[in-house]
Amino acid sequence: MPASRPNSDEVSAGRAKGPAQPDDGTYQLLQWGSSILGTGLLAVVLLETLLGGFSPIGASTNTGWFALIVALMCIPFGGLLLTLGVAKWLRNRRLGRKR
Repeated sequence: MPASRPNSDEVSAGRAKGPAQPDDGTYQLLQWGSSILGTGLLAVVLLETLLGGFSPIGASTNTGWFALIVALMCIPFGGLLLTLGVAKWLRNRRLGRKR
């Protein structure tokens, strides 16, 4: 008889037996979080070096404004995704050591 999969109540309560699911989204969180954060950091570097920089009143060029907007969207969102991915990876690692 094939092994039964744990139901959603067992998974949410943390009572599922066996190894961690290989596709639990940790890899995707780490991959996309670092990609989005890297995009934001690249936008900041380009803004400072090639696109005229920015002053207290904003960017100097239209392309600089675009880079500033991309950076201000990507850095917080990518940082949150990456933080969640690292926390999930550490949790999976801790659960793997207990078993």
